[in-house]
Amino acid sequence: MVQIEQDILAKNNTFAQANRQTLAQRGIFALNLVSSPGSGKTTLLCKTIALLGQLPVAVIEGDQQTSQDADRIRATGAPAIQINTGKGCHLDAHMVGHAMQQLDLANSSLLMIENVGNLVCPAAFDLGEAHKVVILSVTEGEDKPIKYPDMFRAASLMLLNKTDLLPYLDYDVDAAVSYARRVNPTIRVIQISATRGDGMDEWLAFLREGVAQA
Repeated sequence: MVQIEQDILAKNNTFAQANRQTLAQRGIFALNLVSSPGSGKTTLLCKTIALLGQLPVAVIEGDQQTSQDADRIRATGAPAIQINTGKGCHLDAHMVGHAMQQLDLANSSLLMIENVGNLVCPAAFDLGEAHKVVILSVTEGEDKPIKYPDMFRAASLMLLNKTDLLPYLDYDVDAAVSYARRVNPTIRVIQISATRGDGMDEWLAFLREGVAQA
């Protein structure tokens, strides 16, 4: 089983490196958005696209079934392609590479990959992205980072989403941040509400800076 896992990851990493080289050559800043189901990833993406203005954005959507999320993204005017994984629990670099070829990606743009809702499998698979961004909503447990440490260890940024609901919940924000930094001391945290707009300026600044550096 160990040998099989090594073989699968080695093949994936070869495709990921090819994706990374293509993105670097064209100055495209790519993010891999990961979370549990229902964290608010698609709503956050739609709000983000609307607020970014003239910055070109494309989206790769990963789900087991349906094209509903990609349809929501396209309604914002951004190009999006849906990858349905069937029984698969994550996107891999080969899938993403094919999707990149089908999307009309602009140079010096932003590519956001919304992975399948799952805090386990996507942690191990490099897609060629600049960063993994893990989204944790306040409707989940504060201890998610220590229950699923591989994902939070792999992420550069944690977005603590749905903070507009905090007055109605018994949720310990400090504990959630502390748990995340226990497994990843360097992880950056932005508290955010995609629906109310809290924290969006900091998130947008992160995106614009990443595109400028790419």
